[in-house]
Amino acid sequence: MAYEVTNVDKGVPIKSWTLGVPFEDQARQQLRNIASLPFIHKWVAAMPDVHLGKGATIGSVIPTLGAVIPAAVGVDIGCGMMAVKTDLTARDLPDNLAPMRSAIEAAVPHGRSATRSKRDKGAWGELPDTVANAWNRELAERFNRLTDKHGVLKNTNNVNHLGTLGTGNHFIEVCLDENQAVWIMLHSGSRGVGNRIGSHFIELAKKDMQRWFINLPDKDLAYLAEGSDNFNDYIEAVGWAQDYARINRQLMMEKTLAAVAGVLGRPVLGQLQAVNCHHNYVSREHHYGEDVLLTRKGAVSAKEGELGIIPGSMGARSFIVRGLGNAESFCTCSHGAGRVMSRTEAKKRVSVAEHAEATRDVECRKDAAVVDETPSAYKNIESVMAAQDDLVEVIHTLKQVVCVKG
Repeated sequence: MAYEVTNVDKGVPIKSWTLGVPFEDQARQQLRNIASLPFIHKWVAAMPDVHLGKGATIGSVIPTLGAVIPAAVGVDIGCGMMAVKTDLTARDLPDNLAPMRSAIEAAVPHGRSATRSKRDKGAWGELPDTVANAWNRELAERFNRLTDKHGVLKNTNNVNHLGTLGTGNHFIEVCLDENQAVWIMLHSGSRGVGNRIGSHFIELAKKDMQRWFINLPDKDLAYLAEGSDNFNDYIEAVGWAQDYARINRQLMMEKTLAAVAGVLGRPVLGQLQAVNCHHNYVSREHHYGEDVLLTRKGAVSAKEGELGIIPGSMGARSFIVRGLGNAESFCTCSHGAGRVMSRTEAKKRVSVAEHAEATRDVECRKDAAVVDETPSAYKNIESVMAAQDDLVEVIHTLKQVVCVKG
């Protein structure tokens, strides 16, 4: 059997694809808390990148009936990956990749300004036409309907964050596959507006729990009951944020391809093979005889034949995978390597010199501000992939040569 089963008193079991990878006790307890909720369908699944999160465990798959847990989806709604195979090969790339990294950094706003006294460097100052057009065509009307009901969402970074990267574990990379073909891969989500949507509905769910005198093992597992106004509004808002995240990645990909083309002085075709997938989201799916709301918190859909992306860290390999449709994992796989150190711990334990050595073959930032993203802060991606070989098959292996971080 490729997974271990943990039985939970007065709850459903937990099935964990964690053989051969670290699985912290705090994450196990979080999963037990989730499994004890009365509306979980069949079991909770844990992926090999599982680690402690806020309320819900990152790397968990949560099927629910008649309720949704906003904190399980989280505040980076629709966060996910996009990868595109280009018509370039390794020999088309220059020996010095620093200008390429600089061009991508100039093309895509990223990071966050330390103070509010100046424009956020991770937002647009002057909105490009491509971004404005995408917003007006696909997002504006639905956003206005949401803000009519939830005015707190209006005063957010919404359109000015569309097509931008952000901070933390988000990145843009230029990679080579096993045949030396060049890929562009990036990781981002619904940015400031998604964060506000998530935090707003988490608070509304907590207020509902207080109103109904419902005691939970963790207050961050507060839920919205299907049929309530807040539930319906949340499902609408989550769907919108997931679309925002998908479009955000598409716009960044276009800017990145153009930046690479500018450096090389030639057109770059980028649609030979493309994958765009969420890993923080909720969807309506059918599993084991029931129509459920399936929350994937740091997990990727891996239905049979479906393509997905499992990235490593700044210095590790990443994988384009094809789903095997394993029903017991609710057709899901991991979303990456998963952390073994908190950001604070990584900054204490890893020196800048150690980080520089670990990323020696990558054109990337090597300063103290990105040490929390160093490879040793994450689980070994090879072990993570081995633990889920019944969930996905690898079709391409990527190694980054350029990495842009916020």
